[in-house]
Amino acid sequence: MAVVAPLHSAFLSPWSGASSANAAPLRERFSVIAAAVTSSPSSSPAIRTGRDRLDKVPVPQIRNFSIIAHIDHGKSTLADKLLQLTGTVEVRDMKEQFLDNMDLERERGITIKLQTARMRYISEDSLPYCLNLIDTPGHVDFSYEVSRSLAACEGALLVVDASQGVEAQTLANVYLALENNLEIIPVLNKIDLPGADPDRVRQEIEEIVGLDCTDAILCSAKEGIGIYEILEAVVKKIPPPKDTTADPLRALIFDSYYDPYRGVIVYFRVVDGSLRRGESVKFMASGKEYQVDEIGVLSPSQMPVQQLYAGEVGYLAASIRSVADARVGDTITSSSRKAEKALPGYQQATPMVFCGLFPIDADQFPELREALGKLQLNDAALRFEPESSSAMGFGFRCGFLGLLHMEIVQERLEREYNLNLITTAPSVVYKIERLDGETVECSNPSELPENRKCISEPYVKIDLITPKEYIGTLMELAQERRGEFREMNYITENRACVVYDLPLAEMVGDFFDQLKSRSKGYASMEYSITGYRVSDLVKLDIRINGEPVEPLSAIVHKDKAYTIGRALTEKLKSLIPRQLFKIPIQACLGSRVIASEQISAMRKDVLAKCYGGDITRKKKLLKKQAEGKKRMKSVGRVEVPQDAFMAVLRLEKDVV
Repeated sequence: MAVVAPLHSAFLSPWSGASSANAAPLRERFSVIAAAVTSSPSSSPAIRTGRDRLDKVPVPQIRNFSIIAHIDHGKSTLADKLLQLTGTVEVRDMKEQFLDNMDLERERGITIKLQTARMRYISEDSLPYCLNLIDTPGHVDFSYEVSRSLAACEGALLVVDASQGVEAQTLANVYLALENNLEIIPVLNKIDLPGADPDRVRQEIEEIVGLDCTDAILCSAKEGIGIYEILEAVVKKIPPPKDTTADPLRALIFDSYYDPYRGVIVYFRVVDGSLRRGESVKFMASGKEYQVDEIGVLSPSQMPVQQLYAGEVGYLAASIRSVADARVGDTITSSSRKAEKALPGYQQATPMVFCGLFPIDADQFPELREALGKLQLNDAALRFEPESSSAMGFGFRCGFLGLLHMEIVQERLEREYNLNLITTAPSVVYKIERLDGETVECSNPSELPENRKCISEPYVKIDLITPKEYIGTLMELAQERRGEFREMNYITENRACVVYDLPLAEMVGDFFDQLKSRSKGYASMEYSITGYRVSDLVKLDIRINGEPVEPLSAIVHKDKAYTIGRALTEKLKSLIPRQLFKIPIQACLGSRVIASEQISAMRKDVLAKCYGGDITRKKKLLKKQAEGKKRMKSVGRVEVPQDAFMAVLRLEKDVV
């Protein structure tokens, strides 16, 4: 009887105050369900628990759908309620953000990795349906995860906060779904909040996105309101996958991860044909063949099955030891009955932000290389190549989709693989036209060619959606970052969308933090790369005692060179220990010094033993000391301590 109370409250309370015409039948339906659960939990017609989720259903009764939304609009909470209502997760096992299985996701309250779960649902017409749900991230940096999820679906739930309305990433995700020709079901979440205004948000979606919202579902994932209507809409509106079970096997890999005991575990969607346990399969891109040791479904934990067929989503383990053999976007086919053509796969993710990752302990370099390889398997947008630095030794130059992506990768490397890392200041990919007419790409300032004619930098089109009272301060922020105003549109009477062209290099610093700070957290942003433009960029070199220190070099705009150079020299002066000779610290553009600081020498008192006597004796000692210091300065080397490098790199992240 302990389980019945929460089931009654979970099912009946959402419609207790409902005013819709179907409230009474719904209440009656769920009263019957709750009564059935009281007598025998496993016999309920709508709630199925345990292994009956593995029961096969015809292809027309399979639904593959994703949940897309702006960050913090309630995707994970809605996924939790869907799992709970369908009995996929037991009440005793339920916890918030159930599908977010990384500690990092729970701490930050965001979804980083797409997650999938198989649910069994008995609809109004008493037919069993297999619902494959994919929960997706909402932050702009993880839009590649969203695109991979949508490629494995036929429909999507567009979740919009009924109090905040349409945000920047809402638009971006809708456009991704439309590109994949998905059926989109609008859902207005958080209608229980005092500030919720569903009518205004409906109008916003219709005017901005262009979706018909007359049948938009009003729900509160937290309170359990409208969850049943969402499930019915998924069953009725989202089309089933095509029944191509008789065709040769073709399955699309949409995710994978490395298990130290079982090797690479592949998540895939069967598009054509069927796959059995023990069958030999071929990965079409790599050409490798493996025997399938285990296949199963994710519900949401891994549950082994004997066979998967067209339309189903599952996983396979085949003792794959090399992470390069099973890449995301590859096509799986049968070794005995090969498919003629591979599936289109995914558009290649293009990293836009680069930084150097170096282990503090040089002995951890092999572990860092292995960890990046395993992480790349799980995060297809990550790119890395070896790099060496005179200051920090051997490491890797890594490419990311954005700053949050960079931060998450660094934290995952440190937590999951026990590595201690230093990261250099983030930079972007520049295109350099040389004097001989050849164009080369460069993301590392130390590799900038000398015989250059001009430097082009990437620009982004950035959409800032903000309440009208913060328009002025956000326009000021964009102007400070060399932004070019394009247009401003009022979405509603109180909210506007301000569009700017902005250099990507100006955005990879603290732009997002400043945006949230100046708008008190109400503004949101979304950006897309528009191309490259020639800019007045220069290489800022730092010289210590006349020697250039390449790891501290930076590519900056000419107008900001003095400010950045002054900040770096002042910081270095406070960090480098004094020597027995003067140490000049200079910020230079080519051979021209634009900012300079000097660390004074430590002076030994050579006159201490002289107590009186002729002045010439003292002058002789001082002259000898001066000659020694001069000789020492010409041959002496200044070692910049590691903590000084780390402090300056942190400063570069703030000022560059």
